[in-house]
Amino acid sequence: MWSFLCPKEIVQDIHEIDLLRLHADGIRGIITDLDNTLVPWNDNSITPEVLDWIEQAKETGFKVCIVSNNNLKRGEGLSEQFDVPAIWQAVKPRRGAFRKALEIMALDPAEVVVVGDQVFTDVLGGNRLGLHTILVAPLNKREFIGTKFMRQFEKAVLFGLRKKGYIDKCPGK
Repeated sequence: MWSFLCPKEIVQDIHEIDLLRLHADGIRGIITDLDNTLVPWNDNSITPEVLDWIEQAKETGFKVCIVSNNNLKRGEGLSEQFDVPAIWQAVKPRRGAFRKALEIMALDPAEVVVVGDQVFTDVLGGNRLGLHTILVAPLNKREFIGTKFMRQFEKAVLFGLRKKGYIDKCPGK
């Protein structure tokens, strides 16, 4: 059970992800969450730094796809600004949306990383398909009420993973 909840990497934010190392390791695709990973929850403002990171990823040779549990109305304009495909109402951690993203990018699971701020959606969903998972700290504390509730369980899981030696630090947690 622990292995499905354990991210392969933990970073503070997307800017700490070593894109060149991932590319050298054979990663060619990035599935990224939207809310509290790329933009603050329920906020439509995209920072120039995040746009630059997406562009840098593309220039490095990555295909990028957003997979979000949010709806089309919330995210369509944002994915257009990023100029990347997106899958809405993904029902993460279910595997269907992740499989669809792999299909869109025409990549195998071993070639793709999942980046997100939640253990029980992004990390669990990615790990269930054998994708490389990177957990980022949420961009802000403002969140959907259900997510706030799940964060308490997430803290316990991350504590347990640290205690068992699976991970040694959890930035932002």
